[in-house]
Amino acid sequence: MDLLMRLLDMKTYVALARNRHFGRTAEELNTTQPAISSRLASIERELGCKLVIRGEGRFALTSDGENVLQHFESVLAGMDSLKDSLSGADHNSHEPLRIGAIDSVSSTWMPQLIEALHREFPGLKIELTVDGTKPLVAGMRKGEFDLVFCLHPVLDEGFRSYTACVFQMSWAGSPKLIDPERVYSVAALADLPIISFPKNSPPYQMVAPYFHDEQALASKLTSCNSLFAIINLLIDGFGVGAVPTVTIARELQMGLLHPIRVTKRFPPMPIIASYQASLRQEFIRQIVRQAKRCTADYCASANPEMVWID
Repeated sequence: MDLLMRLLDMKTYVALARNRHFGRTAEELNTTQPAISSRLASIERELGCKLVIRGEGRFALTSDGENVLQHFESVLAGMDSLKDSLSGADHNSHEPLRIGAIDSVSSTWMPQLIEALHREFPGLKIELTVDGTKPLVAGMRKGEFDLVFCLHPVLDEGFRSYTACVFQMSWAGSPKLIDPERVYSVAALADLPIISFPKNSPPYQMVAPYFHDEQALASKLTSCNSLFAIINLLIDGFGVGAVPTVTIARELQMGLLHPIRVTKRFPPMPIIASYQASLRQEFIRQIVRQAKRCTADYCASANPEMVWID
């Protein structure tokens, strides 16, 4: 097998480990699933060990597979570095960093993280996707992201998670609708129109038990999948909602919204970061370290009652 074919097999294996799916890998490499299977089988025959466990919807690397992945990535990175040194290019510009985040993260400390990453890695391409927790977790499992910030961890093999920060949540509403001086019971709050994220979404799953615990139900519920739209609906007086306090700090200061005084406080919302642990290992570790620094800096500069690190 010549060097070109060896590099092709290595790239195929790395892509397969990232996508965790033969069909998606074939699509990415513009080939067929049988071709991907054939390349994997060729590598396993040559190395004399099984690299992948698959079946019934499961995909995982064996311990040998993890070891081989690290070596293949090292070889491919070395080849990229050699080509870049000969051409004068920046190797960081080859593969983009794919970050996913819910909108409460994208509207707070994500700009600082992107700025810091561009300073540390000049030429790095960053692809930011803002979406809900469920699509982000699903996309991470499909190999569409390198790092995501949302409300649930990615628990599959090959991923690592940590709590990036914690957002305090506040019930808030327009002075057109609520009395800022009144203390609202859960039942009184339930009598107001409620604006929340869609049913079965992680934020909604925090709101529903808040009322269920008191045997009270919201008389009117409007759902929306955008934090920014929810905030605008709150300002216009269409209802009240529980949102991360730090995301409405300006609106609170301007008097467009008021925090609702309640007898039962809404629980805080942890932001969970999940990242690929078996791909581009040293690079991803550097990204995670920078993300932790940026989050810590943001929390240090913000009101500690609104956002903090456990």
